Amino acid sequence: MYKLLKINMSNKRLKLIVKIISILIYIITVPIIIFNMTLIVKSYIKPNETPSFFGYKNFIIVSKSMENTINKNDVIIIREVQKDEIHKDDIIAFFQNNEVITHRIVDIVEDNGVTKYLTKGDNNLHEDKDLVTYEQIEGKYQFKISGFGIILKILKNPITLIILIIILILNCFYGYNRKRKKEIRKQKREIYNKKRIEDG
Repeated sequence: MYKLLKINMSNKRLKLIVKIISILIYIITVPIIIFNMTLIVKSYIKPNETPSFFGYKNFIIVSKSMENTINKNDVIIIREVQKDEIHKDDIIAFFQNNEVITHRIVDIVEDNGVTKYLTKGDNNLHEDKDLVTYEQIEGKYQFKISGFGIILKILKNPITLIILIIILILNCFYGYNRKRKKEIRKQKREIYNKKRIEDG
């Protein structure tokens, strides 16, 4: 009796663990798939623009120029903003010399009637050589996810995306199959109980 109870308790615990893992898989994989698929589609439609998700973009930091505010391999989330939302001391991501740079605005100047931004990395000794125009700005820094850059590089890989979709499909199939077996067992129990009542 004790052994049977112990086995039942173990089965219940195992089922709970499987259920929690299944829920976690959905919570993690579905947003990643939607996010990455959106960015991939947008990058094909507009190859010359950085793809965004409802106005938000993410970048992996590859240099130490903003340490200790933002560190190498951090992922930063930036938001597309209007010109009047940009102020001194804001951290912005901007496109320059075929790369996206994330630095702080240290001054705002007027150059021949055009507003331009003087930028500098928090960890750099000197300001950036070239002024930045509003048209170059990808967005304003919102927050960072420390060290997530290494993981994001893997997640952005198309092969990883395919694997995630396969995991999601397999998880759906497993859930459906488990539910189906449960229904069959329930029906068998009902038939057995009905038969036993009729015989008794």
